Amino acid sequence: MSDQFENSPIDHYEKIIEALHDRRTIGRVKKDNVPKAIIEKLIEAATWAPSHHNTQPWRFVVMTGEGRATLGQGYAEVFTAVTGETDEEKKSKEVKKAFRSPVVITAICSPSEDPRAVLEEELAATQAAVQNLLLAAHAYGLGAIWRSGAPMYHEVMHKHFDLREDESIVGFIYIGYADMVPPLASRRPASEVTQWLE
Repeated sequence: MSDQFENSPIDHYEKIIEALHDRRTIGRVKKDNVPKAIIEKLIEAATWAPSHHNTQPWRFVVMTGEGRATLGQGYAEVFTAVTGETDEEKKSKEVKKAFRSPVVITAICSPSEDPRAVLEEELAATQAAVQNLLLAAHAYGLGAIWRSGAPMYHEVMHKHFDLREDESIVGFIYIGYADMVPPLASRRPASEVTQWLE
């Protein structure tokens, strides 16, 4: 087959669709370090997400090694703030949540000062950036899981990441080399969730 056909738009399209179908949430990863250059590529991919008025309302905090303690302490302090529990063993379990992968990236929506910016659209753009990041991780042979939950929204966690009052966390993305078989997945047929107006 000639290079003309090997690099055809159809071939690229099929690869993109295949990646969309094959990407899975990977909750168990190895402790092996992920090269910094690859992490930088993931962030770069994230920044190519669409945003209304090109506001690019995102920023990312990459945590590796002991840097993950920022998130771990956030989990522990949110746990105490919510439950009143001060038992060190229980708090230690909360801290360990941040060390379940060699890389954790906090994705933050940092709304633009552009007067045309709408908060809901800024959040949507940041969430689209996370999807780009997940797809890029898959392309590099990495496993990833987008974690959220109540601690993400707590003011104590926000203080750990020095968020401005108008900023918010949209996810903690745990990344590493998969230590599990990707689960099978299925989706409802697109026809079931599509309405045509003609």
